[in-house]
Amino acid sequence: METKIIEYKHYENSVGNNLQVIQITTKCRYAMMQKEIIETYCRIAIEEACKKHKIEIVIIEVLKEHVHIIVNCPRTLSQAEMMQIIKGLSAYIIFRLCPNLRKRYPKGHFWSEGYFCEGCGSDFERALSYVKNQKQHHFFS
Repeated sequence: METKIIEYKHYENSVGNNLQVIQITTKCRYAMMQKEIIETYCRIAIEEACKKHKIEIVIIEVLKEHVHIIVNCPRTLSQAEMMQIIKGLSAYIIFRLCPNLRKRYPKGHFWSEGYFCEGCGSDFERALSYVKNQKQHHFFS
């Protein structure tokens, strides 16, 4: 997987990044991304949701029941707004791409209510290596 070298973004009156490490989990921790097609749909849905709102994805790792992402979020969005966009819009897109998932999630809640979101600006390399190694970590546990 290719990762980008992070350079500071230049805004009208400021310079900097708003790097966030995110983990979101499927409702009830069902292993919904076990099939490769669902994993691909999930990745595409998150990428499209982020692209629509100018949230830049640095790296994304889709595992069986959760997703790890590092994003560079626009400074105009709060963490809560960003998570609402990523979870809400990606769930909407996933259900459009794969309507059969409605059998498991009849109320349309693909992601669990909670999430992990933390800034990683000064510790970017450690966060990047953590996300990159998640598949190995979960394979051996």
